[in-house]
Amino acid sequence: MDKHTRLAISPQQAVAQVFDLYETHGHADYIGEPVSQLEHMWQAAALAEAAGADDEVVLAAFFHDLGHLCAPEMAAESMNGFGAVDHEKLGADYLRARGFSERVARLVESHVLAKRYLTYKYPSYLRQLSEASLATLAFQGGVMSATEAAAFEQDPDADLVLQLRRWDEQAKESDQPVGRLDHLKELALRHLQHQPA
Repeated sequence: MDKHTRLAISPQQAVAQVFDLYETHGHADYIGEPVSQLEHMWQAAALAEAAGADDEVVLAAFFHDLGHLCAPEMAAESMNGFGAVDHEKLGADYLRARGFSERVARLVESHVLAKRYLTYKYPSYLRQLSEASLATLAFQGGVMSATEAAAFEQDPDADLVLQLRRWDEQAKESDQPVGRLDHLKELALRHLQHQPA
């Protein structure tokens, strides 16, 4: 399916499909981290919300690793057991097909670019990455080049993308119970109901 092809489904059906991925695959280990996929993405969304981010950013924080969850049905290639290759694009395209805004999709798609940028701009950031995050970096294009970094800095949402990445890195705390998902489902449904058909 082309990334711009939108499925003929209702907002309610789209929310059900997306959240079913969390119910089906969310309790799997988060590729070498001390949390599950669901715990990681829920923590990222909670951090975004606590920071006063708008609904689209909160949703992007929750959905940022959705590509790992939808990868099995898309027969995605694996990064040697560390999740799906191009998971950021898989997740973004999955959301686009279900009617989520281009802003949400772009934020999801950009969180790997942020990691590559930060490893270029701040060599100390590279040393702070977890073992799993270091292992995936090679599959994701490695440290950015100066040309790539200059292009990234031109993105009007660059600061927001970098903030999303920081929440991503912080969202790996064990023993933090996941709250009810009803609130996030409501945010997603309200978001979809306000998107053009």
